[in-house]
Amino acid sequence: MLDLGASELLLLLIVAVVVIGPKDLPLAMRTVGRWAGKIRRVSGHFRSGIDTMIREAELEEMEKKWKAQNEAIMAQPPEAADMQAPVAGSAESATQQDAQPSNQADPKPDPQSPPPPP
Repeated sequence: MLDLGASELLLLLIVAVVVIGPKDLPLAMRTVGRWAGKIRRVSGHFRSGIDTMIREAELEEMEKKWKAQNEAIMAQPPEAADMQAPVAGSAESATQQDAQPSNQADPKPDPQSPPPPP
């Protein structure tokens, strides 16, 4: 930001002593320090606000991209979705197993269910 070397700072100090005087110099330096702190806080607040706006804009852009991808996936015909391998433990594989008839009789009847009619 401000690129001041040692010789430039020494020149500023000499000018300050001559213009302000050695008696009022500490008070002037304190005042300058306070103003510099306020400027830094305001600029930090401004910078964080700009960073937040940039992050929100990037997030909106990503959400639009994800929405477009989701719409493309949902627009695919069901046949294309059936060609994908089912995931183990998924609901599809569970319904396929339930749809297969079982030839085995239930070895133990449920004690709480009523007996079958004669």
